[in-house]
Amino acid sequence: MGDLKDAGQVGETPDNMEAVDIESAQNIEESVDQRTLATNAEMAALLSNPLYSLPKSIRRNIRALKKLQLQHVNTEVEFFKELHDLEIKYEQKFNPLYEKRAAIISGAHEPTEDECDFQLECEKDIDITDALEKVKVEEEAGDTTEEHEIKGIPEFWLTAFKNAPSLADMIEEYDEPILKHLFDVKAETFADPMSFKLEFHFEPNEFFTNTVLTKFYELRCSPEESDIFGFEGPEIVKSKGCTIDWKKGKNITVKTIKKKQKHRARGAVRTVTKTVTNDSFFNFFSPPAVPENEEELDEEAQSILNTDFEIGNLIKDRIIPHAVLFFTGENLVDEDFDDEDEEDDDEYDEEEDEDEDDDENDNQCLNRKKSRGQTGNSQQAPPEYINAGFTAL
Repeated sequence: MGDLKDAGQVGETPDNMEAVDIESAQNIEESVDQRTLATNAEMAALLSNPLYSLPKSIRRNIRALKKLQLQHVNTEVEFFKELHDLEIKYEQKFNPLYEKRAAIISGAHEPTEDECDFQLECEKDIDITDALEKVKVEEEAGDTTEEHEIKGIPEFWLTAFKNAPSLADMIEEYDEPILKHLFDVKAETFADPMSFKLEFHFEPNEFFTNTVLTKFYELRCSPEESDIFGFEGPEIVKSKGCTIDWKKGKNITVKTIKKKQKHRARGAVRTVTKTVTNDSFFNFFSPPAVPENEEELDEEAQSILNTDFEIGNLIKDRIIPHAVLFFTGENLVDEDFDDEDEEDDDEYDEEEDEDEDDDENDNQCLNRKKSRGQTGNSQQAPPEYINAGFTAL
């Protein structure tokens, strides 16, 4: 019996091994099939590329052109780096002009007659002789106006910002009393790392103790490996704001909201108080952090960052160099509308135009609210309020 038992045990081993071998073979076969399918799919995708329908000699020439294009990208990188260095060099020449501008705006410097030797567009149709004679008569009669007593240019930067559409959308009514104390805006460019800093200089005010608020932007001047031919020049990769030392009760970037909640079962009502972010221009100094893996950014965060980067570039490259033109409104650019041919306007009657304008204005208001995180239903409670059996009234 023992021999039979031993024989049986010995006989079982080959059967088990055979089963394992068959299973392994099946797994290997399935793996090979999967790789074959993947390879076939990749091959199909490659063969569907229009380039593969071209003769080999043409594809060979295209490979040479692509290599030349890669050299062009590398040369572009050098170009933009040298351009950045040149910008730093000429920044030193622009700064004295900006400093004199700041002195005139603040009233610290009263321009001389030679410095004012420039005729404004609105003055070209005025007879200067008659105008001077009128001023002389008024002065002799003691009829002086308050305009002659005003020093500098009050609310210069606030007006310039409000004339820049992108910035105007960020400025709330309660931001304006603070921005009236803004007397200078500066930019400083750095070589290593490639970056720039914005400085907003404020006179003493009742809102915060800072005299300067800063915003720092870091740039990248190299193509992404996943999209080498998509390189178009330096791009901002991260930004850093600053802490605003708000005086007690003056922080306009936050607000306190109260919600009444009713218990579903007992019917009891309670009031919940919560501090939330408030729309304000000064949120510009608290940008969202950029994760190391940019793929982790959700769509809303990416939109906020893109807007932040655009505003930084706008202030540095356009508003600071051309501030007086923004103040006068001469550098206005309406970013929301495109010019249309007059022929297109003739296709619609006045009634249709009015309806379209109303719809367009409604859509713009809705889009603006969405961009600021607002919704059409202001009574809806945030998710954190719907807990413990309570619902917002």
